[in-house]
Amino acid sequence: MKAAYFEKFGELDQIKTGELERPEPKEGEVLVRVKSAGVNPVDAFVVRGMLKDAIPTEFSAIPGWDLAGVVESNGHSASRFNEGDEVYAYARRPTIQHGTFAEYVSLPESYLADRPQKVSMDAAGGIPLVGLTAYQSLFDAGNLKEGQTVLILGASGGVGTLAIQLAKSVGAKVIGVASEKNHSYMKELGADETIDYSDDDVGDAVREIEPDGVDLILHCSRGDSLDQSKDTIKEGGHLVSITNSSPEVRDDIKFEYVFVEPNAVQLEKLRELTDAGKIKLPVTKSYPLEDAVKALQEIESLHTKGKLVITP
Repeated sequence: MKAAYFEKFGELDQIKTGELERPEPKEGEVLVRVKSAGVNPVDAFVVRGMLKDAIPTEFSAIPGWDLAGVVESNGHSASRFNEGDEVYAYARRPTIQHGTFAEYVSLPESYLADRPQKVSMDAAGGIPLVGLTAYQSLFDAGNLKEGQTVLILGASGGVGTLAIQLAKSVGAKVIGVASEKNHSYMKELGADETIDYSDDDVGDAVREIEPDGVDLILHCSRGDSLDQSKDTIKEGGHLVSITNSSPEVRDDIKFEYVFVEPNAVQLEKLRELTDAGKIKLPVTKSYPLEDAVKALQEIESLHTKGKLVITP
C-alpha cells in the first residue's frame, strides 16, 4: 500500500511517501480502506518526537489518528461490520506505528463506528479526534449543562469548531476567542459572543459580557489568553485544557487536562448529531498523500480554520 511515513524523530520534511506492507487484520480487528484522514497538530508533535516519552513508537511509523473509510475485510471473531460498510474512527493505538496517513489501516472493531451519512467522506474523516476531544472536554471533564456559559479559547480551530456546536446542542452559551478574521465563522457555527485575542485583554472582554463569570473555560490555544481569562471562572467552575497539563489555577475551581481516548459510543452520538444537522465540519483544505508534509506544516502553525484532511 501507499503510505506517508517517517523512520526517525525530527523535522517534518523528512516524511516520505512510498510503498509499505499492507496490514492484515488480526483477531478482533477490521481492515479499513482509508478515504479521508484528518490532520491534527498532534500528528506533527508525533513526528518531532514530542510524545516519545508518553507513547512508544516503532519505525517505520505512519502518522495519523483520524479516519473515515470503507471496511475491506474482517479478522477472526470481528463481526460488527461487513465488507463495504462506511465507518469512521479515532485510531490511536498503544504504540505509534500504523497510522491513518495510508491507503489501509487495521483497527480493533471496538474503535469503529458507522460514519455520518449527511456529510462528505472527507468531512467524516476529520471528525473523530476533534469531536471526541471536544465531547470529552465539555461533558466528561467540564460537566457542561444547559444554561451555563463556556469560554472557548482557540474556538476557530478543529476542536473549537466542534466544541462550539456541541455546547450549543445542549443549550449552553458560547463565547469564542480567535482572531477577528474568524469571528463570522464562529458566529456561523453558533457562538453567541466573539472576542479577538489580538486586540483585547481576553479577561476584560469576558467580564464585559459575563460580569458574574463563566462556568467553564475550554483551553484549545497557545499564547496569553488563558492567563488573561482564567480568573473569570466562577467559584466551583471548571477549567479544561488540551494544551497545558499544569497551569496555575485557583483552589476553588476544578482543573482537568484532557488527552482524548478512543470511544465508539461517543462516536455514535457524534454521528447522530451530525446527521441531525447539529454538527458540521468545514473542510478548508484537502491534500493528497504526497503532500503530507505540507499538511503537517500548515496544521503545526495552529492558525488554521476548520479542518485539513488527507485523502489517500
